[in-house]
Amino acid sequence: MKKGILMVSFGTSHLDTMEKTINVIEREAFQRFDGCRVYRAFTSRMIIRKLKRTENMAVDTVEEALRRMASDGIEDVVVQPTHIINGIENDRMMEDLMENLSLFQRIRVGKPLLSSVEDYKKSIHAVMSEVELQDDEMLVFMGHGTDHHANSAYPTLEYTFHALGYNQVLVGTVESFPELKNVMAKLEIAEKKNVALMPFMLVAGDHARNDMAGEDDSWKSELEDAGYKVRVIMRGLGELEGIRRIFLEHIEEAMEKGADNVRGWNKGAGI
Repeated sequence: MKKGILMVSFGTSHLDTMEKTINVIEREAFQRFDGCRVYRAFTSRMIIRKLKRTENMAVDTVEEALRRMASDGIEDVVVQPTHIINGIENDRMMEDLMENLSLFQRIRVGKPLLSSVEDYKKSIHAVMSEVELQDDEMLVFMGHGTDHHANSAYPTLEYTFHALGYNQVLVGTVESFPELKNVMAKLEIAEKKNVALMPFMLVAGDHARNDMAGEDDSWKSELEDAGYKVRVIMRGLGELEGIRRIFLEHIEEAMEKGADNVRGWNKGAGI
């Protein structure tokens, strides 16, 4: 059977961070899995439309990519999301896969970044191996956040940082819990006035540049107004080799499964 890998990302309209993250992960998948053609899909239709309008760049939706793969004669598909958690975007991706199962002989799906206890540990060590902190500095990560029950990944992430000995790390989200006010309450307890800000997102896109590091109405500006000295680390997780390695390991794990792991999927349950 002809084999293909579909890399599914939320997407970004910022081409510089796309090149450093999504493009690199896709190239590494092509290099590592000989004999597999690699395809791309974004789950954000808004970003797909914006890229077409502003950059004349065409990116497939998940359904469009699956149909493209089928027309190319691909019969055996591994779908690997670059999502951070098993949340809304992953659910939407799985729904699209369920609707297009009949196009292929077999579809297997890899897991998002934070899907097991080992994933959390590997992700934390991968990040901290590439981030240098001063003794008097706290590292604050901005996650996306969601009203999906998978948002529990973010408090779990902070707990795991501390359990592994990284006590100078705090995790907040831009759209859910923990909020910046929760992070600031813990910063006050820590009694450290130097803060490094970094996105816990695949790309350093709009949220990182505006909500996290913008000059007005951002985490950076609020922290500075509260008397903190803030240093911005403008790097998406996809820039870190150790994080990309976890996604590639998830592809390998999916390939080792002999049969589909899509048909028994229940919405909200993850995979």
